[in-house]
Amino acid sequence: MFLINGQPGESISANNRGLHYGDGAFETIAIHNQAPLCWEDHYLRLNYGCERLGMACPPSELLLGEASRLLTDKERCVLKIIVTRGEGGRGYRAKQGVEPCRILGRYPWPDYPVQYATDGVRIRICRTRLVRNPALAGIKHLNRLEQVIARNEWQDDSIAEGLMLDSHDKLIEGTMSNLFLIKGQKLLTPELTECGIEGIIRKNVLNLAGNIGLDAVVCEISKDELNTADEVFLCNSIIGIWPVRHIEKREFAPGIYTEKVRQQLLKKNIILV
Repeated sequence: MFLINGQPGESISANNRGLHYGDGAFETIAIHNQAPLCWEDHYLRLNYGCERLGMACPPSELLLGEASRLLTDKERCVLKIIVTRGEGGRGYRAKQGVEPCRILGRYPWPDYPVQYATDGVRIRICRTRLVRNPALAGIKHLNRLEQVIARNEWQDDSIAEGLMLDSHDKLIEGTMSNLFLIKGQKLLTPELTECGIEGIIRKNVLNLAGNIGLDAVVCEISKDELNTADEVFLCNSIIGIWPVRHIEKREFAPGIYTEKVRQQLLKKNIILV
């Protein structure tokens, strides 16, 4: 089910700049008992993304009100909010005074195996690289072709995710997730000032690291550091925390600290699984 500018529907104008140029931003939000988890964090990132793109973001109250119309009687589902610059003619220059287009969609909760969160997942390294572009780094803009190409590199259902490096061969993130490594008492995650998405769960993991005795470090991480990590895990708002149990030739046992992170997030109602 979709709402387009507050009205039920499943189509937008062929002149929409989101369709022509990927001119917009989006959020994917976990819904529990008809309420969005981490709403403030999601809205702040959406607003920041729109600001970075030079377009107006719909008010929080408006989006929440429209979301409530989609979420009646839904105990658990996924809400996607897309904001595009709106309609425009051919050419990259945007018309002034154009009203942004907002699209809200409700999706079923994905049926990932429960053991992904407890026993871990198999992942791979993608060939496709993320291009460094500080102007777009961190925000969840609509241009996701790098991730689309990377995700279509494999069709093996036993591999749950693929890691992406940037054009300088530094680890950045998964195709749909953020990445963490644990080495001793250090919790490492890639620097995202050049590319990548600053995930909502990533932000919360960094904030709670000290509660479980870990020193959070944001830094450049090379592919080789996967071989010396004690634990590796992935996260996003829908999957929660997935421990990594196998990558290329390296096997990992379920990690104590990874499970502590997951339990902290569950306790604070930040993730559902």
